[in-house]
This record gives sequence, C-alpha cells and structure tokens, in this order.
Amino acid sequence: QVQLVESGGGLVQAGGSLRLSCAASGSYFSINTMGWYRQVPGKQRELVADSSSSSTNYANSVKGRFTISRDNAKNAVYLQMNSLKPEDTAVYYCRVDLTSTVRRVYWGQGPQVTVSS
Repeated sequence: QVQLVESGGGLVQAGGSLRLSCAASGSYFSINTMGWYRQVPGKQRELVADSSSSSTNYANSVKGRFTISRDNAKNAVYLQMNSLKPEDTAVYYCRVDLTSTVRRVYWGQGPQVTVSS
C-alpha cells in the first residue's frame, strides 16, 4: 500500500512565501513523475508543476515564482512558492505516478493554501 503525506500550506499575505512537502511511503518499484496540482471550488484541478527524470513543467501562471524540487533519497517532492498572489489560493494536491505491481497515480490529501490581499 502506498501513502502520500503532505505538509505545509496555510494562510499568508500577498507577496509572502510558503513551502509544501509531500513524501511517498510504502511498497513500490519506482517513482516516475511527482508533481503538484491545485483546485478551487467550481473549477477543474490544474497542473502547477511536475518533475520527471527528463523534464520539469510549470504552469505559465507560476513560472518564475514557484519552484518544484525532488529528494529521491526521501521519495519526496517540494513546492517552494514565492511572491504569492490571492489568485494562488486553492487546495494543493501532491500527485505521484509510480510503479508497484502496476503503474498508477496516487494523490495526497490536499492542504489548503490561502493568500490574503
């Protein structure tokens, strides 16, 4: 069984910073892509950033402000969020694509990030 444990999130003023963390635990063979998505009520979940062995992708809206990083020894992914804006307010979900007996995607529980103006 695979579990994702997220931490970080909270309330911050516009212009501030937050750091999200997500660690995968359990039994699996390999991790493929790790990333972050976000969702606001009434809208679809959208990609924020993801990272594989060959590439890193960012949503245009966060380029230059957010940085995704991985610690493969800890099976963890981080999202450093700087210069936060009120429109960054959302629930942020960690997404991990990994292979155990089969290849599948796991989601974290989704900490809330609220940016006040």
